[in-house]
Order: sequence, then C-alpha cells, then structure tokens
Amino acid sequence: MATIAAETRFEIQRHRILKAAATCFNEKGFSGTSLKDVSRQLGLTDAALYYYVKNKEELVYQCYLRAAELGRDAMDQGRIEGETGFEQAFLYIRYHIEIMVGDRGPVAIMSEIPSLKRSHRNEILEVSRRHSAGFEQLLACGIEDGSITPCDVRMTGNAIMGSINWIPKWFHGNAGTAKQIHNEFPEILMRGLRPNVARK
Repeated sequence: MATIAAETRFEIQRHRILKAAATCFNEKGFSGTSLKDVSRQLGLTDAALYYYVKNKEELVYQCYLRAAELGRDAMDQGRIEGETGFEQAFLYIRYHIEIMVGDRGPVAIMSEIPSLKRSHRNEILEVSRRHSAGFEQLLACGIEDGSITPCDVRMTGNAIMGSINWIPKWFHGNAGTAKQIHNEFPEILMRGLRPNVARK
C-alpha cells in the first residue's frame, strides 16, 4: 500500500509540474522559459524539480506526451459515445476543449518540437501524425454515413485541429470565458460540416 501511495503522490506532483510548465512554455516559449520559472511557480526548490525531470528538453517532451495523451483520451471518448461520424468528431472536439480550459489544463502547445532531441522529436511527430489521422478518419466516417458534408478531410482536419491546439495561447483561465469556449467552439468549428448547411 505504501508503494502505491508513493506512486500516486509522484504522479500528482508530476502532473502539477507539467501543468505549470505548460503555462510557462505557452506564455514565454522554450528559450524564454527556465526550470527556475517552473519551480518558482510551484514553490519548489530546483532540486525537487530535478527529481522529476533531468533538464528543460525532457520537461518539454513530457509536456507534449501529456498533451498527446489527453487528446487521445478525448478522441477515444468521442468514438465511444458518438453514433455517427459527425457526433464522434463533435464530441471529441468538445471533450478536448473541456480538457484545455478545465481543471486538467493548461495543455502545452506543440510549437517547440524543433527544440527536442531527435528521438523525442520523432516520437512526438509520429504521435501527432497518428492523432491527426484519427480525426481525419472520424471526418471520413461522417462523410460515408452522410452526417458530414463531403470535404477534403486533410484540409478540414488541419483547420479544426489548428483552432483547437491554439486555444492555450490566448486563453488564460477566466471561468466565464472557459464556459463560453466549451459551449460555443464545438458548434462553431463543426457547423459548416452539417449537410444541411453545406455551401450551394
């Protein structure tokens, strides 16, 4: 039991660190953020932070893995709960945005991938490609079942994913704005894909 409790405490603290790091990286970028910035925000000593990560590059890498994991969870939930391709895509967007503006946010914007070492960079790029392909698959299923108007799934997917992924850059924790984003963004992003509002 003691080992399980210790592992739980480790994961809780790790997620606190990654959330704080995401805030710093989103606001100041890789070059403008130091490990001291992150430890200062959390009230930790530098030594305590080094217990969880070896250096800044690894911290960015861990932030991106967390972002990918949360996005994957949102997509899995959308797939399970939605009946049509449109519903699955809509729910994925809603759950992903809920993560970004809710208690599990902020999520790191993957804008600093070139700063990663080669092995980490390749891994994150592959994870990102799989995620994009998964969303495009939802769109393609919607086109096939008639719930989404025919479109270029690659371009549409890039446009929607780009809009979602950039939210942490301009959203800074206002509760009223978070509720508005959560309620309105999925509809805004998916409205043009409904067959009955397709361009004539």
